Amino acid sequence: MRLVQHVFDDSAQRFGAEKIRITLAESGVRVSAKRIAAIMQELDLHSIRPDAKKQYKKRQQYRKQNLLNQQFTADRPDQIWVSDITYFKVNDYWVYFCVILDLFSRKVVGYRVSHNASTNLVTSTFRTAFRQRGDPSGLTFHSDRGKQYTSAAFTALLQKCGVKQSFSATARPHDNAVAESFFASFKKEEAYRREYTSEQSYRKSVERYIQFYNELRPHRTLKYKTPTAFEEAYWAGL
Repeated sequence: MRLVQHVFDDSAQRFGAEKIRITLAESGVRVSAKRIAAIMQELDLHSIRPDAKKQYKKRQQYRKQNLLNQQFTADRPDQIWVSDITYFKVNDYWVYFCVILDLFSRKVVGYRVSHNASTNLVTSTFRTAFRQRGDPSGLTFHSDRGKQYTSAAFTALLQKCGVKQSFSATARPHDNAVAESFFASFKKEEAYRREYTSEQSYRKSVERYIQFYNELRPHRTLKYKTPTAFEEAYWAGL
């Protein structure tokens, strides 16, 4: 049994019973393919399957599954976060704005403005929010399928933090409607009303609006409470 396991592992789990038999025979060990197949079954060893491509696609789809399905509700704070990136032109260049909202209270729990729409923009925004919210457990993170969110670095970060990842379907912005709605409000209520003379003025505008949004702006889905007040009411009721 040990020899069968050894040859199987050396083949990176590629060899079936017949190839293992041949490999063992070359080293002087005589055993039938039938016996090897029985040993493999006992050890739960499975070589390359004829449906490997199908299984691969299934795993890929599972890894990028939509856990929300446009059900934008949560039972408690830090249960589901949603995120997106938008851009805005300041003078003659673009700046990128990443936001993370808590689905329970619609509160902005993390944001960052950057020159680049890089993976680092998303990872740094998440790290700061995760730390400031006390490293919450049982968290689901939902976004579109932008390269920043599907990157190996960001996926590994979420796994390290014990966070489930959820994705919108391709070309379906309504699957991430809460984040999209926030950016629409930000642009109508703030950005399109300003003339930015520098990136610094844009950054201050973002900071000012988020404070207004969290602390002063009533939200219809929260029974016209502000995000901060809605979250505070939850904690007070425990």
